[in-house]
Formats: sequence, C-alpha cells, structure tokens
Amino acid sequence: MINFISLSVKCPLCGKSLMDKEHKVDNEPGIKMAVEAEQGRGIMIMSSIYGSYNYITDVIFGDQEVVTFSCPHCTGKLSKNDACELCGAPMVPLILKMGGKVSFCSRKGCQNHNVEFNDLADALKRFYEEYGIKVYNATPEHIHLRKEQHPAEDTDDHKEIIRNGSFLRAYCPHCRKSLIEDDMLKLKVIRKGVNPGYIFLSPYLNVFSSKSTVFLPEEEILGDVRCFHCDKSLLVENKKCDRCGTAIAKIIVSARTKMIDFYICSRKGCTWHGLNEEDMNDIRMEDSIEW
Repeated sequence: MINFISLSVKCPLCGKSLMDKEHKVDNEPGIKMAVEAEQGRGIMIMSSIYGSYNYITDVIFGDQEVVTFSCPHCTGKLSKNDACELCGAPMVPLILKMGGKVSFCSRKGCQNHNVEFNDLADALKRFYEEYGIKVYNATPEHIHLRKEQHPAEDTDDHKEIIRNGSFLRAYCPHCRKSLIEDDMLKLKVIRKGVNPGYIFLSPYLNVFSSKSTVFLPEEEILGDVRCFHCDKSLLVENKKCDRCGTAIAKIIVSARTKMIDFYICSRKGCTWHGLNEEDMNDIRMEDSIEW
C-alpha cells in the first residue's frame, strides 16, 4: 500500500484542513483549493494520492498556464517565491498533518512535486502503521496485508471465499503474463486525443485506491483498457457494468483452487467488480459490492 499513500494536508497560512471528504479523486478524499486562471476563478479538488496528477475543477486551464492557488478558508494565496526546478513557475507548498510539507508546481502539465518531513523516522513509523499493517478505507475492521496469507478459504457450503484485503494475483487473459508491477495492478489506458498512459489499481480486494500516469477525469469512460505486455484490449463484448452500464474489462485472478475471470468497470471512479456466473457457483468474494 506504500504506492497509494494518501496525504492529509492543511493550509500553511491559517492551518485549517484542506481535505474534502465529500469529493473524492482516485477514490480518496481530495485536497480542496481555490484557483484563478485567465478564464476565471473556481475550485479545484486535487488527488491526495502522492504521485497522482488527477483533479476535478470547474475552471478551464490553458496548456502550460500558471495557475494561482488560494486557501478556501482564509483566501490567502498559497504560491511562494520558490521556483520549480523544471519550468520556473512558483511552487505551491502545503503543510502535512503528520509534520513537514508537500509542494507541487503551479504550471498546468508540469509534474514536479516533492515532500519533506520534519522527522523522517516518525514519518516512516506512521506510514508503516497506516499502510504496512492495515488497509486504509477497506472495511470498518482493520485488515492485515500479507501476501503470504491464504486469499481464500472453504465454507460450509463448499464455496471458496476470497476475503477482504486478499492480494489478488492478476494476469492478462491473452498472453497470461502478470499484471502486477511493484505491488500494483497495472493496466494501459487509452483516452481519445491523448497519448496512452497507465493506471495503477490496488491489487487488494475491496481496496479502491488508484493513480495514473495521465490525467483521468472522474466519471470518464476510458476508450480502451489494455494489457501493458501484449497491448491487447481487455474490454469484453456484450457485457456491461451492473451499476452504470459502461463497458467492462476482464482480467484473470488466481483463487486457491483455480484461475477465475474477474471483471472491472471501465468508467473512472466506478468501483463495481464481479465474477462470471460459472465461477460464482464455486467462489464468493467477501462483501464484494465494489472493486
């Protein structure tokens, strides 16, 4: 889970929290800030996942435009004199609630960002406690993340149960190569008019954290989802998401007794997932309403 660290931040001027639990980006509470650009003012909700560049906003930004960020509480401007090492635009520093700061470039399209901790040892301890032991935002109970644990068990009715927090070993249904990279489920994504990129999903059942190498607006339907090895499409014909009706993608997941088809929705932010009818006769996923 260290790949999906959700940073909790506050305003460096008034000290109030910038976290917005009502608006999620990458399935985590977003960071809310006021923004000003050439075409107007508005609100931006940024992903709190470190390394993700996704956001929601009601303002249109020009390519390479430098945006002014302000606190939605005290209205103070957040940009500082520190210049981005890559493009020279002002950096925007935010205070980490655990101590330290995270800074990002104010220029649209620039991906420069960095994080500094007041006490590195204390930060590592907190990260271990938060992400190395329990699953964040998975279930009301703390779920232990250990890949060596059995992902499934038999029940009295002889159905295999895949428990919440189980590590899902995922494979391409075409080339059969692993889709797991650096403990993340990696998929190639295609958007119309945009260069292809990759989305990284949590491989733990019912943990919905994600991030991507390209900007993916919330609720957008992806043009295609492909294997990053063989580049073949994973979208399934004549099958739709049971929740939103969008096209779904199929991957292969290793259960304890056999390999099973596992379906996920191609709409960004939709957490539906499911099995095929044949596998449902033998396997059940714990509390599996969402992916």
